[in-house]
Amino acid sequence: MHEILQVASPLWRWNGPHNGTWFFVTMRGAQAEAIAAHALMRRLETGWARGFGSVKVTARIGASNWRTSVFPAREGEWWLPVKAAIRRAEDIAEGDMVQLSLELD
Repeated sequence: MHEILQVASPLWRWNGPHNGTWFFVTMRGAQAEAIAAHALMRRLETGWARGFGSVKVTARIGASNWRTSVFPAREGEWWLPVKAAIRRAEDIAEGDMVQLSLELD
């Protein structure tokens, strides 16, 4: 069974110098620790880490589900990218508090 995390965090914008604009939700605290532990167990099981240290997840905001990855960021943080189609479908914008669930794959 895969672990499911409940997260509440604001949606924020990152403007990359070459990659355009991305929107993220940040996981900290107990949720970030659970993701880091999951990533470590995967590395121990397989002997390798995924690109950028990412972890595959199935994310859910409202009625929208999608498969993506979360990425380690600053010390003790993981970032979930939220694509435009999900933001439109769930009517969320920069600064909105987002309630989501993450299933760690």
